[in-house]
Amino acid sequence: MKNDFRNMVQYIGPDPLRSLHEAVQTLRREPSSAPEASRTAKLLAQGRARMARKVGEEAIEVAIEAMRGDRGALVMEAADLLYNLVVLLADFDISPDEILAELRRRELAFGIAEKLPKSEDPTTGPANGSTGGSTGGVESNGQKTGSAKRCKR
Repeated sequence: MKNDFRNMVQYIGPDPLRSLHEAVQTLRREPSSAPEASRTAKLLAQGRARMARKVGEEAIEVAIEAMRGDRGALVMEAADLLYNLVVLLADFDISPDEILAELRRRELAFGIAEKLPKSEDPTTGPANGSTGGSTGGVESNGQKTGSAKRCKR
């Protein structure tokens, strides 16, 4: 019988992303407080480039497991990705709350917290002062046009 984690797991407890962020911040302030075997302390000591590389490696592993269709392995790799991402963000003093606030801002702006086009910032319009092209514009009725068009889902 195939394991169906959706029916087996319901997380109850403190927010693990915030807890991890706080622990990383503590290790950054007090590196000597880290246990000798702390992977987080070692990652922090290796520097930001290593942290960024680990995020990339884990993202690739997430993609591989998704293509394989291995749900259990995907959960494990996604947890590794989130761990490494939180460590990197903490090194920049970016909290999980800031990321959640950005997703909420997108949801309020577009009706869904979706990925924004690289060439457009919703608060200022198209990048580099461009007023046309494929990034879209606004019709007289207020509807967005072009590839930046959003719809409520």
